[in-house]
Amino acid sequence: MVRSPEAPDAYFQDCTLCPRNCHANRLTGKKGRCKAGSLPVVSRAALHFWEEPCISGQEGSGAVFFSGCSLGCIYCQNREISGGEKGKVISPERLSDIFLELQSQGANNINLVTAAHFAPWVVWALQRAEEKGLHIPAVYNSGGYESIETLRMLEESIDVYLPDMKYADPLLAESLSGAVDYPQRALAAIEEMLRQTGPPVFNEKGLLVKGTLVRHMILPGKTRASIEVLRLLHQTFGDRIGISILSQYTPVIHDPLPYKELGRRLTAREYRKVVDAALDMGITRGYYQERDAAGESFIPAFDGRGV
Repeated sequence: MVRSPEAPDAYFQDCTLCPRNCHANRLTGKKGRCKAGSLPVVSRAALHFWEEPCISGQEGSGAVFFSGCSLGCIYCQNREISGGEKGKVISPERLSDIFLELQSQGANNINLVTAAHFAPWVVWALQRAEEKGLHIPAVYNSGGYESIETLRMLEESIDVYLPDMKYADPLLAESLSGAVDYPQRALAAIEEMLRQTGPPVFNEKGLLVKGTLVRHMILPGKTRASIEVLRLLHQTFGDRIGISILSQYTPVIHDPLPYKELGRRLTAREYRKVVDAALDMGITRGYYQERDAAGESFIPAFDGRGV
């Protein structure tokens, strides 16, 4: 049974839902560091086929893309919505209905994409949907920059955690995402996610129904940084997590200084170097991405579909 937080509104009065701890009173219309007010803002809710095979499966993942983000990576692949300027403000009741509609379309799971800044309403909506027959797993798809307190609010609501681990180097995290504390925050978050889910559990169709799968997207020109991330993950968590190594970086900025390499795509040689390093480390519970996954066609249209 999903446990709903008491008085969800109260969490937005002095917001500390993410590590930024901006203390914005989002109930008054003031937006936090996440660029969001107090009600959910959703830009797309539809079947999504481009996640890992254990998430999308054949039928697709029921992806709900929330607008806004507290991290603010300069190379964000979803920057069209991460700035909070695009999407539809909806009621928590409508969010609950969206979950049920995705299930009726055959979704393998409810895939909550960048939902931390609306976590109290997400838990509330999941409970309402469960009371009306929602039975597929809930996936928390995250940039990895999470508050432990917010993750504990999600306990009993989330079946699968799908966080990023972007950086092992605090200086790189500060430069590209304005979050020098990212590595320590993300490691602590993954540890908490693991505590909640335990080791990976798959169903008869090979779908992940319980567990934590950590993603890392390789940035062009940053293969050493990627290898350090994978080494840190493997040394810290071993085979308790799955690791997905992504090649899908798509340039979305025209003036990426001081990192000019962010203006191009990843090369096959760069990707192979990181994958080979992962194999040499002994990472066996991993997913590797086809090179043709890089491209704007793999960034969904944030057109309000399903909202």
